[in-house]
Amino acid sequence: MALSFPALVVSGYVILMCHPRLYWGEVGNDLTPALLELPISPNHRHGGWEATGPFARNGGGPVGATRTFVIFNQNSWARSLHFLAAWFLVVPGAVYLLAGAFTGHFRRHLRPGVGELTPRRLWRDVVDHLRLRIRPAPGRARYGLLQKCTYCGVVFAVLPLTVLTGLAMSPAITAGYPILGRLFGGFQSARTVHFFATVVLVLFLLVHTAMVVRSGFLRQMRAMTFGRTP
Repeated sequence: MALSFPALVVSGYVILMCHPRLYWGEVGNDLTPALLELPISPNHRHGGWEATGPFARNGGGPVGATRTFVIFNQNSWARSLHFLAAWFLVVPGAVYLLAGAFTGHFRRHLRPGVGELTPRRLWRDVVDHLRLRIRPAPGRARYGLLQKCTYCGVVFAVLPLTVLTGLAMSPAITAGYPILGRLFGGFQSARTVHFFATVVLVLFLLVHTAMVVRSGFLRQMRAMTFGRTP
C-alpha cells in the first residue's frame, strides 16, 4: 500500500501531462475553455491548430481541428500502471477500514472526544505545529487533536472521494452505474475533483512524513512495524 501511492502519483502526473487542462461538466477539450491550465508539459500552450471546421453540415455541431505540433502522449503505460496500482491502495484500504471499525481503533484513537473538540484547543494545536512544537512520539497510538481531525478527514473523506472520482472517470464503471458520473456533475468534473483530492493527499503525505521525522523517526518506525515500543 505504501508503494502504491507513489506509483499512483507518478502515473497520474504523466496522464495529466498528456492533457494538462481541467474542466467542469461532462466534456472538455483543447478547443473549449478550461477551468484551469497547468504548465507541466509541452502540451500546455502548444504550437496551435490549423483552421477549425465542423464535423457536420449544420453550424451548431462539434468542431474539429488538426494540430500543428507533435503532442506528448504516454497515456498507454501510465493508465495501465495507474489502474493496477489503484487496487493495491483500495483493497488494503478497505481492509484497514473494516479492521479499524470492528476493533474499535477509530473510536478509541481517532475520534475526537466530546470535550476535546473545541475551537480554542484546535487553534492551540495548529499554532504549536506551525511553530514546530512537536512532542516526542510515545511509540503507540496516542494522537493530538489536530492529528485526529486530519486523519479522520483523510481516511473518511479525501481517500473515499479520490476512489469515487477515479471510478467516475471509468467508462466501464459509469456504463453500469451512471449515477456515479452524475454524482460529480460529469466526467470532467470528476477529473477535476480527483486532481485536487490528490493534491491534498500529497500535501498530507509530505507534512506527515516531516512530523514523523520531527517526533522521533526510529521510535515511530518501530511502532508502525511492531505495534508498540518499550
